[in-house]
Amino acid sequence: MSSKQRYFCKDCQSYFQSVSRPEKLEQIIFEKYVNKRQTLTDLASEYGRSINWVRAKINSAKALKKEVKPDGYTFVADATFFERTEGYLIYRIPKIKKNIYFNTIMYESIYEYQKGRIKVQNQGFKIRAITLDGRPGVRNLFSDIPVQMCHFHQKQIIKRYLTCNPKLEASIELKVITDTLTYTTKEEFTAKFTSWCSKWDSFLKERTTNPITGRWCYTHKRVRSARRSIKTNLPYLFTYLKYPKLNIPNTTNSLDGSFSWLKQKLGIHRGYTYQLRDKIIEHILGS
Repeated sequence: MSSKQRYFCKDCQSYFQSVSRPEKLEQIIFEKYVNKRQTLTDLASEYGRSINWVRAKINSAKALKKEVKPDGYTFVADATFFERTEGYLIYRIPKIKKNIYFNTIMYESIYEYQKGRIKVQNQGFKIRAITLDGRPGVRNLFSDIPVQMCHFHQKQIIKRYLTCNPKLEASIELKVITDTLTYTTKEEFTAKFTSWCSKWDSFLKERTTNPITGRWCYTHKRVRSARRSIKTNLPYLFTYLKYPKLNIPNTTNSLDGSFSWLKQKLGIHRGYTYQLRDKIIEHILGS
């Protein structure tokens, strides 16, 4: 005897059953596999079927993307990589926590950001402001709107040049100034940085000459690079304070956090094909 619900039609005086929707079951199984952390073995046991049957259902399911009504929003944009030349570029609205555009990329290039902006705008969205990670050249694509440099990325750049525990006094002082980035004003930060630059100007001009070739180079190249980074990004570090009504985030953490969560989800399952991996990624990013 069938376990399906039967219905009675008063017009034609007959009984009928609802039509089976295998695609709905496929999506349910896929959702459990992706978001409920259930393995193929778990699902096979739950449905009383073979692992191959479960795998076939998962392969037949579709990556779903929730629609967002087009409007003017503040965006964050960044890229993440799963392999050296395989990653995703994402445009996200942090206010509603939705990814409006994502696409596979080989390299984080200006062209990919430009393509992403065009795709977002073609969907009817207006980018009122954007937070970026400071990649050279990308800011020029958004010269018509307010641009915020991510504070986290700026701190990481300085850390890369000066290390977490710098030894030189100039490096220690610059790192202390940079650490105040998230809770200071543009005027206060600029004053401290300008004072630091004046204090260590002669130090940063010191040169070292190679006794064999006679060629010289700056002695404290990494400290100079750290200084140059802040000088270059300074006009974009406090945009979020200049336009308070736009609610511009001062970091891309809305995306960085979802990147970590995404990679954690992918780490649960092993041995899937690249096609299935990409479908899982697009399902998570689109949800």
